[in-house]
Amino acid sequence: MPVYMKDYQVESKEGQVSFIDITKNVKEAIDLSGIQKGICTVTTSHTTCSIFFEEFTHDVDENGTEFLLLDMDQCLQKIVPNHDSKDIYRYPGEKHYQEVESWPDLDKWLPGGDRTKLWNADAHIKSSIIGSSETFAVKDNKLKVGVTGYVYFVDFDRTRQRQRKFTVTVIGE
Repeated sequence: MPVYMKDYQVESKEGQVSFIDITKNVKEAIDLSGIQKGICTVTTSHTTCSIFFEEFTHDVDENGTEFLLLDMDQCLQKIVPNHDSKDIYRYPGEKHYQEVESWPDLDKWLPGGDRTKLWNADAHIKSSIIGSSETFAVKDNKLKVGVTGYVYFVDFDRTRQRQRKFTVTVIGE
């Protein structure tokens, strides 16, 4: 059974949860795969990121984020508050700070030695709740979703801008 894999990269933003519509990427990978019927799985390996399926809602805020996605984030914040203080979560603990501070590329993780750049326990928890992958049907070499069904990548980590990756895997015949 043929398997096709394609990696993509997106950029998250600092200071906000980054919701990114990746539907075109998923459709492109299915098209390139040549697979007529099977399944398509979209995954991310980042521990503060998720892949999910939702309706495209047209209305956006001043940052370009769709209203439904903002509502989703607001609901998640009610059960997993943003990590805006060192006292709200136990993570990261002193041993974790010390480990990160021993890494050779320290400024990548703690720009300017700013320990608040590791305050992302909320992002890890939210990502675990939503999940790191989605699987879809492929029929006639097309993503089998409704008209308003879109695939999204989200980075819940608001601490800094980063390059993030996801993989589209298409399996079938």
